[in-house]
Amino acid sequence: MQVKVLGAARQVGRSAFLVSHGSSNIILDYGALTTREPGFPMHVQPKTVDGLILSHAHLDHSGATPVMFLGDNVKLHCTPVTAELSNMLIEDFIKISGPYLPFEFIDLMAMNRHTVNHRYKESFQVKDFTVTFYDAGHIPGSCVIAVEAGNRRLLYTGDINGSETGLLNSSSRELGEANMVITESTYATADHPARVQVERDFFDYANMIVERGGVLLAPAFSVGRAQELAMTLHKHGFKHPVAMDGMALKVNEVLIRNQEFLRDPAEFRRTLEHVERITGWNQRRNFIKNPGVIIAPAGMLVGGTSIFYNERLAMGEKNGVAIVSFQVPGTPGRTLIDKGMTLIAGKPVKVRAEVRRFDFSSHSGKAELHGDLRAIKGSPKFMAVHGEEESCLQLAQDIHTELGAEALAPRVGEVYDV
Repeated sequence: MQVKVLGAARQVGRSAFLVSHGSSNIILDYGALTTREPGFPMHVQPKTVDGLILSHAHLDHSGATPVMFLGDNVKLHCTPVTAELSNMLIEDFIKISGPYLPFEFIDLMAMNRHTVNHRYKESFQVKDFTVTFYDAGHIPGSCVIAVEAGNRRLLYTGDINGSETGLLNSSSRELGEANMVITESTYATADHPARVQVERDFFDYANMIVERGGVLLAPAFSVGRAQELAMTLHKHGFKHPVAMDGMALKVNEVLIRNQEFLRDPAEFRRTLEHVERITGWNQRRNFIKNPGVIIAPAGMLVGGTSIFYNERLAMGEKNGVAIVSFQVPGTPGRTLIDKGMTLIAGKPVKVRAEVRRFDFSSHSGKAELHGDLRAIKGSPKFMAVHGEEESCLQLAQDIHTELGAEALAPRVGEVYDV
């Protein structure tokens, strides 16, 4: 069995790996860089691929998948949650970036027709490969992918989170033996604060803003983060109005249909009973007239209804903005954190609302990631990918030093024996 690196080497984005055994070929993820002009992995002719295996729905792992469905040869294998969420996110991607994409809506429809759903720990065959999904704890439906062929076994972590959240279980530590592990490196050089404390701090901040008569805006990713924030407030007994807007509402519906992928489905349903659904402009204008919390995409203030709320709340001294996701340099969210500036009517202004950041990461930090990797049995080789170059190189060095294992940070186009 061999692995060819198609993307995500020493960078975050466009994850893709070609796995070959004899005449059998599968691709693990086929993501995109969602910049102004999107970037894509190395091209592979769809007719040479026997199956595409998707770890989760985020566009940096799924965004280029429709390219593979210009013909009828390939099947897409993923969890049912990933199938619904990736369709939703890619459809939005086409609307926003259509002229720059090498596929159209009709190709997304073909992808959906050729999708096969699988549950965790249920093995399935793709030609000569046996594939098994394990819970990755990253977003709903995310999975660690195990691939077996001959007498070799490969583990691909995708994005992984070793911390339990209100919404999801932590990543599985029962992954068995492996000959090679392809691991993400996003936070390989940094630890996150304790999740329990982050949740408490967010709850206290929300209470403070609302009780002084303000409105708290929480710009949040639609998949996972928005739901986690609502569950955090509900769990701690938040007594004030909470509303959710945008694509997050569609995600809620997907999760209700797939509750087996949630840590506590009953608590999720109870949370939604206490969240107001915002679906129109009159509702949006009326909700922010009174103290409360509004959870709205996009998480970096680059689109969605969070822009509307930000423009109307940023200049109110009683109001607050909770930044709960990583902010890419150059995005409005990053500018808000670093400079306290935002755009209102196209002009940069100094905000008067109070801005705070909360580390609700959905990736394992350094200590958790090392624990995830130590739990893998056997004597595998490691490939550190999906991180900035410094993180990939450092994780490879740490694995070699602490685990005594062979480890490297590969480059795009390189091929390795499993």
